[in-house]
Amino acid sequence: MTPLVGYRRPAPGVHPPRDYGAYRATQWRHPKEPLVIIPQTLSEITGPIYGHDKVRSTDADLTSQHPGAPLGERIVVEGRVLDEDGRPVRDSLIELWQANAAGRYAHKNDTHGAPLDPNFTGAGRTMTDSEGFYRFVTIKPGAYPWPNHHNAWRPAHIHFSLFGPSFLTRLITQMYFPGDPLLPLDPIFNSVPGERAQRRLIAAFDLGLTQPGRALGFRFDFVLRGRDGTPMEP
Repeated sequence: MTPLVGYRRPAPGVHPPRDYGAYRATQWRHPKEPLVIIPQTLSEITGPIYGHDKVRSTDADLTSQHPGAPLGERIVVEGRVLDEDGRPVRDSLIELWQANAAGRYAHKNDTHGAPLDPNFTGAGRTMTDSEGFYRFVTIKPGAYPWPNHHNAWRPAHIHFSLFGPSFLTRLITQMYFPGDPLLPLDPIFNSVPGERAQRRLIAAFDLGLTQPGRALGFRFDFVLRGRDGTPMEP
């Protein structure tokens, strides 16, 4: 019988720590005791894949989900999902959520005074193809204030969730934009250990992805493991 092989644990020194003093909310969110590693069984490793049957071709274009066009700078975000050896990860479900161009989420808990956009919900999903490629069309999100410390602002960012073959393989990260002056001031971005790892969270402007007269293009790849892995949220 072929032995059951579980998912590999994340390598140390790549991902943000669970408790990061400058990011104040982590003191209430992280475990106070060492984690207990639970053995993985067949049900964890081959469990159900969530959401694939609901993915539509229009889900990846956040600018065409409503009757009117959303406000803001239209962008294309494209890239690949790869393993640590550069091999494509196919059929991976990718979800994104983000604030609108004014820096406000379409969520009841967001009470920021910026306006909502009736033509922008800020959520999308897609599947990677046989070569690991994905593609979204969306609006560049705005910065917004948050109560972490005096005069705190989050830089423009997009949240991503990636699913593997089961719910246990869900990973979450954030993508930032090049040249943002708020990056050196952001505790969440700076919780990532090391400048090299931080750079892997910043998208690259790509003229080849730009749609002439319509949208600027940004490339952002996900590497799931290894020393070049994309930092993921604890």
